[in-house]
Amino acid sequence: MTALRHVAAAADGRKARAVPPPWGADPSLDRLVVSEDELQAVVRSLGERVSADHLGRGDEVLLCVAVLKGAFLFMADLARAITCPAEFDFMAVSSYGAATKTSGVVRIVKDLDADLSGRHVLVVEDVVDSGLTLSWLRKNLWARGPASLEVCALLVKEGLQRKDPDLRYEGFRIPPDFVVGYGLDADERYRNLPFICTYAPR
Repeated sequence: MTALRHVAAAADGRKARAVPPPWGADPSLDRLVVSEDELQAVVRSLGERVSADHLGRGDEVLLCVAVLKGAFLFMADLARAITCPAEFDFMAVSSYGAATKTSGVVRIVKDLDADLSGRHVLVVEDVVDSGLTLSWLRKNLWARGPASLEVCALLVKEGLQRKDPDLRYEGFRIPPDFVVGYGLDADERYRNLPFICTYAPR
């Protein structure tokens, strides 16, 4: 498993970082959690690790499944960092709606086009908080008969999981604040930010 990477935040005793301009003028964007440079460095590292692990499987093609909408930027950058044979598909599930806390009720909004039977599958997730959505998704995908099923999560919120999320690959451990940017939204806004920051509407 990749080494855990803790980000700069007031919660771990380090000085909180300001949101960079021009976005820092938005009062709802509270503090920087992961910078653009930090994101790109870790995504490259994850791509290298995924590639090295999968190349040991010979000619098998890795199927990467991004969970929309939040993981679309992560998937795009990770795809460019993966050097093993790979295909890409997309699935949308929802447990949030327009809220900032998960409802615990998961529904499929868009299903996969690919048949998972006998495939090596990598689920690409934006953020793991309670772990309920990921647990549901794992059960749903395992029922489709893949040869293997692993998870690559960009963010893991500390202290919210009822049990260990059991991730093969993870980028950052962050405090349990609501965050936006790099694909993550608040009521569909802020997905285009090139960094991740806390969201605190005023």
